[in-house]
Amino acid sequence: MIDGGEDKTRGGGSPTPVRPERLRGPVEFVGRATELAQLRQLVATPPCLILLEGEPGIGKSRLVAELLAELPGQHLIGECDDVPEPFPLGVLLDAIRGGADRLGPLNPVAGALAPLLPELADVLPDAPPPLTDPAAERHRLLRAVAAVLAALSPATLLLEDLHWADPATCELLAYLSTHPVEGLAVVLTARTATPGSSTPIHDALARTPPWSVTRVALSPLDADDVRRLAARTLRLDDPPQQLTATLLDRTAGIPFVVEEVLRTLAERGGDPLADDSVPFVLRDVLLWRLRPLDEAIREVLGAAAVLGMTPDQRILASVLSLDRVAIGAALTAAHRAGLLHDAGDGLRFRHDLARQVVYDLVPRESREWLHLRVARVLEQELPRPVAQLAHHYRRAGSGADFVRNAEAAADLATERGDDATAASFLLQTMDIAELPRPVRVRLAAKLGRSAIDGLSQAEAIPVLERLLADRRLPPGARGELGLVLGRMLRQQGEALRGYTEIERAVPYLRAPRRKAPALAVLAAPDTVVGRHVDDHLARCAEAETAAAASGDPAAHLAVRIARASLLLELGDPAAWAIISELRASAELADRPREHARACLNWAQGALHAGHPEQAEALLAAGRALVDETGYERLTSLVEATELSLDRAAGRLDGLAERLGRLVANAERMPVTLLDARVELATVLARTAGTAGARHDQVESAERALREVVADARRVGAIWPLVQALSALARLTVAGRPDEAVRHAAEALSLVRGKGILAWAAEAVLVLAEAASAAGDPGRAAGAVAELEAGLAGRDAPLAQATLRRCRELVAA
Repeated sequence: MIDGGEDKTRGGGSPTPVRPERLRGPVEFVGRATELAQLRQLVATPPCLILLEGEPGIGKSRLVAELLAELPGQHLIGECDDVPEPFPLGVLLDAIRGGADRLGPLNPVAGALAPLLPELADVLPDAPPPLTDPAAERHRLLRAVAAVLAALSPATLLLEDLHWADPATCELLAYLSTHPVEGLAVVLTARTATPGSSTPIHDALARTPPWSVTRVALSPLDADDVRRLAARTLRLDDPPQQLTATLLDRTAGIPFVVEEVLRTLAERGGDPLADDSVPFVLRDVLLWRLRPLDEAIREVLGAAAVLGMTPDQRILASVLSLDRVAIGAALTAAHRAGLLHDAGDGLRFRHDLARQVVYDLVPRESREWLHLRVARVLEQELPRPVAQLAHHYRRAGSGADFVRNAEAAADLATERGDDATAASFLLQTMDIAELPRPVRVRLAAKLGRSAIDGLSQAEAIPVLERLLADRRLPPGARGELGLVLGRMLRQQGEALRGYTEIERAVPYLRAPRRKAPALAVLAAPDTVVGRHVDDHLARCAEAETAAAASGDPAAHLAVRIARASLLLELGDPAAWAIISELRASAELADRPREHARACLNWAQGALHAGHPEQAEALLAAGRALVDETGYERLTSLVEATELSLDRAAGRLDGLAERLGRLVANAERMPVTLLDARVELATVLARTAGTAGARHDQVESAERALREVVADARRVGAIWPLVQALSALARLTVAGRPDEAVRHAAEALSLVRGKGILAWAAEAVLVLAEAASAAGDPGRAAGAVAELEAGLAGRDAPLAQATLRRCRELVAA
């Protein structure tokens, strides 16, 4: 449990709709005229997606309530909960339920929602048959929600507290930002992400184009706004400047705190500037309101704060061993004292800040006892609310019960395709010091599998590293955890560390179906320095043996894809036959996500080998599959490959700006970051190498290339390192030929160690140009001969064309 006011816990089950009127009493709406006018203008011309951000208590809910109060048409409203059960899209489904009575004929794809909304079975189409690919299933679900929202439009969709939203909801909102529903205005509220941390909604929207989301940030009230609030609440024609200044200083201009202080001043009367009558801190305000309540009422209110924002009287009665009448009377007394308000379907705390203060006033031992009592009561519920149970057991200090329920919640999330939520629960279990090693290993293996395609890799990596450092770790667990760690490191852009971890894991992998895809990863030549192509070929052969022994079609498919990629990089014409065969196969067609990934990898390989036409065709196929499956994690790879093709084809107009945007948002798929950076630096270098280029352009390009070289060396990523060194050699060959020769020679040395000489064609050309300019073309003859030997019999048309130019320079 977090002491000191940082625990933002709310209990309760599924999300409940936001009420447009969340405030009570005389405090008026002030200080948001500009933001309100902006919101009115945006929602008046849908489609649009608006993110309203600000710190807790800043007035986000009050502002949207003011907007909805005067907004005509249909409002679809949902509110996220901070301890929801693992149920993807829950807040959106709640919003849809609210408008279900207005649903007309629907697109058949909307039937995918039937299992999630059984109460709407009479209006939804029949559920379609399930798909074998989880990503395709998830994308169909997103399309189903979009179809229902289209049927309910024109409408305004308001979703509150999106900082607590599940990843599937965030994925859908990112989808809606680029695939807007005609007539639908989407308004989201969320707390501002704090430095060094983020939330799924901020991560999801950060990956969308800048034009697709309008962000409206709310700041604290200024002195004029505080003065107007004081004048209206205290009925003062001209509040003293000292009062305004003191209010602003003690409340930081946070509207909720200002309102609570002013309410208290209005209720107490007297001199508002008297030292003993102005409780400027929210805690003091609530203490003053608690003072007239007896001990029994305070006990109920404290238990309510432990339970959540909207306390359930039935559960409170069981927790405290009181009858419902006594509970209701206590809550009503708290309502009269201004500590709760009537939300229309029951009493609730006015704001999470207020609930938190009451929660913190409960002694720690009592809080732990109450959390334990709440958990014991919730254990009797069916189905068991495992997420809430995990939350309460953790705050009760019951580690074993917490782990049991957190694992159950993670399993439920995984079953529903929500890997990120599963990883979040599993990460929390790793903090339990007394966790037995076998349990920790089992949970870490689940964590690794969830985090591979989730948003928790950065947090999961150190956990797995600590486990693998334990010499007592069983061999089987060492293999599984090492493989997962290696994959995550590679996805985070740590090429050599990831490759090495997988190498270490392979001997410990017992099952051939697990060993085969691990070896297939090691067969990829374009990712890591220090491994010759003969090593990759040997790994590929081992992978084929393991796949045959496994009898697993998925393992066999992964190895065949890897074999085609390896042969493509080698310039072996046999690659194209394998690619054609696989693309025509039912095995690949039934796995659209793997099909998309394969096409994009092959497109990059075709580009490396100098086949831009085939790369264009493979990219188009991969892009179509990504659009079809909705596998959002591959969109960065699609864009990166597309931009590489544009650069190779000389389509440079606006390319640097597009590459810059991709680099800025590459946190979504860090493995693409270095490739995107080297492409951007190469484009800048091309511009800097043209006649009339400014000195600052040359400096900028050179700096970008040097930074890529440094980072690629650090992580051991060979392809961007060779590309950057070759481009740096090209940029400096005219003015600093000796330096250019050093860069080109380093690139050639790296490629020599890899054994794919086609990659060094540009570097060898720079060596030939430098030798020719120095009047000694024969000095490059050895490098040219080495390139010629390396290209013999290879299908590498771009490198072959470069070789011809090298020969001409040497012959001259």
